[in-house]
Amino acid sequence: MMEDDARITEPLRLMAVHAHPDDESSKGAATMARYVAEGAEVMVVSCTGGEAGSVLNPAMDRPGVRENMPQIRREEMARAAEILGIKHHWLGFVDSGLPEGDPLPPLPEGCFALVPLEEPVRELVKVMREFRPHVVLTYDENGGYPHPDHIRCHEVSVAAFDAVAEPDRFPEAGEPWQPLKLYYMHGMSRLRMQLFHDALLEEGLESPYAEWLEKWDPERPDVMERVTTRVDCADYFKLRDEALKAHATQIDPNSRWFAVPLEMQRRVWPTEDYELVRSLVDSTLPEDDLFAGVREKVTA
Repeated sequence: MMEDDARITEPLRLMAVHAHPDDESSKGAATMARYVAEGAEVMVVSCTGGEAGSVLNPAMDRPGVRENMPQIRREEMARAAEILGIKHHWLGFVDSGLPEGDPLPPLPEGCFALVPLEEPVRELVKVMREFRPHVVLTYDENGGYPHPDHIRCHEVSVAAFDAVAEPDRFPEAGEPWQPLKLYYMHGMSRLRMQLFHDALLEEGLESPYAEWLEKWDPERPDVMERVTTRVDCADYFKLRDEALKAHATQIDPNSRWFAVPLEMQRRVWPTEDYELVRSLVDSTLPEDDLFAGVREKVTA
């Protein structure tokens, strides 16, 4: 009876694995804030420190910033985590940077995208076994966009999800644990962009999406075709934006990130969207809850 009572009071736990600090605030932040408000424990794992990030906010392009980027990004991440109410863990690898040029230059030696896969998988398995998430979020096989760290984050997350319950994999990393669901995060949808574009024009506002829509390859499938799970989290969009702005070196408060008024976002697209790719519980698709099927098992 005491064991059953302990299971009833066990909190739901969600882990989101991201490539860099600020990714957690631009991808799934409102979802995390909602679940924190509902009593779940949420942890973000940042695979790298974001050391190679540029100063993308003109207001932060001042002396002392670039020279201290690693420390500044840690401070920004701490503020964002506090705003969202989440726990945070640095996996400890070095930002690979986004190579540019033709031909592309080689990635820096020792960066996250080049270290042997087993190294970050071992570290993530250790964190998973300590935190014991029921649900894990990460990027799809394209990384959300083709940054080498995002693609490696996908590879590491999926490998760790599959390894964490196996007692013969990384036995030094703690007691095995079985997460119950794995999702990919999806955000860059053509449908979503079109709806916001149309809504802005209808209200006589300027749309930042016209050029993107014009250049969109009509042969490219919309990620909404892959989405299985839409979480209503509109009440937490304001917190999401506050967390984004906490990453002051990366986010310009006057940028297109904030072009769509919050009221319009709540009305036109009140969800954040995910693709269920692994599940050890029964749930009916489409879903509106990342913990669908998990709640019953954890509190049974």
